[in-house]
Amino acid sequence: MKVLLWMVAAVVTAAVLVTGVPAIAHHASGPFYDNEKRVEAIGTVTKFVFRNPHSFLYVDAPNAEGTMIAWEIEMGGAISMSRRGWTPETITVGDQIKVVGQPSRAPGTFGMCCAELTRPDGTPLRP
Repeated sequence: MKVLLWMVAAVVTAAVLVTGVPAIAHHASGPFYDNEKRVEAIGTVTKFVFRNPHSFLYVDAPNAEGTMIAWEIEMGGAISMSRRGWTPETITVGDQIKVVGQPSRAPGTFGMCCAELTRPDGTPLRP
């Protein structure tokens, strides 16, 4: 009886470890992006990388002084985005876009995540 109990415990433990790994392996955005702040960029799309585990949108936008800033916007994975209708052609190079999101915590960088994407007039950008 004790052997059977140990075998069941071992199988349950192994199942928990195996199924728990993907949840542990994925990181939260908090250490990398400041969820207490919001930044805005209105500019031109220079690149849209539609891939896993994260897609990236690159936008050149002027800051308040008129200096051009190259923004890197971290998005969801291609698989989850495609389930919502996104494709690599949803956003194209040259599109004008407004991006509002959480800024990168890394000093001297211009990264953003958890962004809301709209056209400059405020129209939501949807697939």
